[in-house]
Amino acid sequence: MDQLVSRLLLYGDLGKDSILGKLAEAFQAWKGSAAPRQTLVRQIYDQIKRLLDLATDYGFDENLWQNYLTFLLMTNENSFSLITERVGALEGTVNHFARNDFGLFRALFHYDFGPIEADLGIDCFTTLCRYTSIYKHERRYNKAVSEKVRALSRQLAAAPDDEAFFRLVTEHYRKYGVGMIGLNKAFRVKSGPEGVSLLPIYNTDKVMLADLVGYESQKQQLRENTEAFLAGRTANNALLYGDAGTGKSSSVKALINEYYDQGLRMIEIYKHQFQDLSAVIALVKNRNYRFIVFIDDLSFEENEVEYKFLKAVIEGGVETKPDNILLYATSNRRNLIRETWKDRADMERENDVHHSDTLEEKLSLSARFGVRINYSIPNRTQFQEIVLTLARRQGVDLPEEELLQEATRWEMRHGGVSGRTAQQFINYLAGTQKPSHA
Repeated sequence: MDQLVSRLLLYGDLGKDSILGKLAEAFQAWKGSAAPRQTLVRQIYDQIKRLLDLATDYGFDENLWQNYLTFLLMTNENSFSLITERVGALEGTVNHFARNDFGLFRALFHYDFGPIEADLGIDCFTTLCRYTSIYKHERRYNKAVSEKVRALSRQLAAAPDDEAFFRLVTEHYRKYGVGMIGLNKAFRVKSGPEGVSLLPIYNTDKVMLADLVGYESQKQQLRENTEAFLAGRTANNALLYGDAGTGKSSSVKALINEYYDQGLRMIEIYKHQFQDLSAVIALVKNRNYRFIVFIDDLSFEENEVEYKFLKAVIEGGVETKPDNILLYATSNRRNLIRETWKDRADMERENDVHHSDTLEEKLSLSARFGVRINYSIPNRTQFQEIVLTLARRQGVDLPEEELLQEATRWEMRHGGVSGRTAQQFINYLAGTQKPSHA
């Protein structure tokens, strides 16, 4: 194994603490017979535990060794994998080195662990290659990544030769990309002493646009702008504004479920992180995806100045905003920034000659969003239709008249008519309803 790993070129930078690298060191020590047997077993077991922990996080199954090697191939960002993500496996000298590495990975896929297991009296590798995982709820592991890893792992294991192995990996890069950005739908921003990075959001909301009852014209506007963006046509930053509980955030979140397979990804960012926006854009501007930077519940108080960072990114400085990035925001305020009477009277009160400048600067932020979509609270008839539709979807078995009477009582006690209130009411009924066979 150590000889195979040492010959990797493009994929040789696995990190000094990688499982594969540590196992290669243990195998090298075993061949040299320099280390005591119990020390070698301990070194191997430490890496086996790490592999089991990784398998738990990502729901690996069947052949954990091959799943792990597949995971490495899918997440290793190097000169070959990144260019293949963007343009596919074009002919070039780099393919020679890639084919060499893939041949080594194929040999690792079918590595014979029998000799070392027999010599050390262990069976961990045999067990890993015939693994049956314990059932886990999908919220406890990254299901999206798990499914892709296991599917590609089975294909690579069945590849008849190195060329087929090469084709399968490069096709995956072209279709899904490489690294965690290729495997996940959504990300949050992390900033620290080492800089800005993106952390995957493993369990995203599975809402679809069809799940949002009503608001058809609003959803259509959102679809049209997003589909233009994905097609490489001109598209606008979008602001969804209006009353609370009307489905603004759900509409945006639904987009990554609707268009993930077309290359859409989402980055969620909070107001206190706006100073990192430029760094976030730099991380993804050259990737073969379309990114929506999502800002939920956006608003600013009078003394907050973070909106200046946002304006700078939207307007662009010397470097224009990349074509693969749009900003989508939701807000209960159409103008985003709280306006006071002081803003309107600054000439009289503070002798400001250009008394409208303060006001115009604040109001201009919302104007930077070319698509502005209003979500208003439903009227009584629309609210009742939402309740009836949600009740049918969740199997709530109540006569219509009784259901609507209960819904009216509920909304009077819980903040008025809205889609959110309707959903909370139906969740309550579904949770308290007795099974029909009882």
